[in-house]
Amino acid sequence: MSPRSIISDSGSPPTQGAWQSAFNKALSYEAFLQHHATPEQQAKWEASRSQISLVPEHEKVLKEFVRKMPVMVLAGAWCGDCVSQCPIFLHFAEIAPCIDLRFLDRDAQPEIAAHLTVCGGQRVPVALFLSEDFFPIVTHGDRTLSAYRLAMAQHAGLSCSTGIVPQSNESLQAVVGDWLDVFERVQLILRLSGRLRKIHGD
Repeated sequence: MSPRSIISDSGSPPTQGAWQSAFNKALSYEAFLQHHATPEQQAKWEASRSQISLVPEHEKVLKEFVRKMPVMVLAGAWCGDCVSQCPIFLHFAEIAPCIDLRFLDRDAQPEIAAHLTVCGGQRVPVALFLSEDFFPIVTHGDRTLSAYRLAMAQHAGLSCSTGIVPQSNESLQAVVGDWLDVFERVQLILRLSGRLRKIHGD
């Protein structure tokens, strides 16, 4: 058997400590908008937030979350996809206090953003889900499957939306459901982790 060869340029992913440092630099939803959004952009985010509502089935799922789940969202206050999706995460965190939700401006920490690309590009939003001790679990972004299906149908998938035109309630609820599936999957990974169950004795 020939000796194992090392893959060149394989690099090193951020350590737990690096992810924790990035998370600590990230901001709450309100602080992110105060620091990075213009008044006009803040108005768009608020309009989007007020348009979103969770149905009882969504709330039931979220109320069953028990494991602490840090979620760091790479975002841009100027981005229409962030305008339409990031307030969904806020609604989730308001129902499930174990979700520790933070936002990191895409251009504020480029060394971290470089590890959160989509198809080789710096797309936003990208949500990084972490364990309570800052092991990365999964990343998800920039649009959900339902949003991409809609973009494909409208032949508008090549550019970031403006966030000006409201989504239909049906398409919005589909995106909310997509994101809830992602959050629930991560919560179940954490809840059933043998390592974390040993730590928590459950």
